Amino acid sequence: MLHNRNIYIWTFLNHLMVFGKNNKENVERKSKDERFKNVAGRRVQNILNQMRLLRNCSNQGNYSYNDEQIKKIFSAINEEWKHVQSEFNKHKNKRQGFSL
Repeated sequence: MLHNRNIYIWTFLNHLMVFGKNNKENVERKSKDERFKNVAGRRVQNILNQMRLLRNCSNQGNYSYNDEQIKKIFSAINEEWKHVQSEFNKHKNKRQGFSL
């Protein structure tokens, strides 16, 4: 834990040297970028791990299921995936503004 804290402090100090002490916006933007990469990276890895665990449920030697159950699973996953994509695209479209 102390090692992570030292890395964070070093990164912050490095940002101050690169962007200058008076350029708070660049430091904040870099922090948001770094935070996004850290949080999104962990969350994607968690999703991938959970998907691998779900894949284990396909082993018919251990589990019994029917086509309707499989459809429900993939329908729920696909629906949530659409919501996630929509949120990211919604913010992307707002930044672009109007164009022909």
